[in-house]
Amino acid sequence: MPTSTVEDYLKCIFLVQQSAGDRLVSTGQIAAALGVAPGTATAMVKTLAESGLVEYEPYSGVRLEPAGEKLAAHVLRRHRLIELFLVQVMGMDWSEVHPEAELLEHAVSDRLIDRIDEMLGRPEADPHGDPIPSESGELEPTDDPTLLDCPLDVPVRVVRVTDQDRDFLRLIERFGLIPGSQMRVTDRDEQADTVLVAPGVGEPVKLGFRAASKILVRALV
Repeated sequence: MPTSTVEDYLKCIFLVQQSAGDRLVSTGQIAAALGVAPGTATAMVKTLAESGLVEYEPYSGVRLEPAGEKLAAHVLRRHRLIELFLVQVMGMDWSEVHPEAELLEHAVSDRLIDRIDEMLGRPEADPHGDPIPSESGELEPTDDPTLLDCPLDVPVRVVRVTDQDRDFLRLIERFGLIPGSQMRVTDRDEQADTVLVAPGVGEPVKLGFRAASKILVRALV
């Protein structure tokens, strides 16, 4: 059985790969994401490579092998189903469940996860809109735009929030920008790096580019 450390590294590489495309994931990126020293990350990556879970190119980076990708997807599946369970069944706030799921994802069995999946109605996304991998480890790619590049003055719906920071989640919840909410981007100011959003309910909201880049939307049909 893989250790929790191995699972954490594989999940980290998996998530970075999703945004990196075909590019290798650097050990510096892994170290920063996991909060460890670069030397520690490099040593662990070499161990994963010896186990056949990743392909490692010294001084270039790493990518998951098929076995590592499958294991990482299963860890991510456990994490996101646990988050949804904690919100929908346990009544926890969506801003509080990420660190809890980080702990529980290593402790629950596949049998329990499958039962949770069934109980929740085979959901496709967690409370933050992140897609949940299938039982076989497949994850459908998405290309939804962010508030930075969606069309202006077109009604859209929030489908995903990519930052799990508690304060950030509480901020956008206060602004009415949680997944499922409707809005329009009415203006972007390149000089001030701000986006003006008109929520379906409430006053217009001005967001910085960094915050806007973490909110993915989909046009209403």
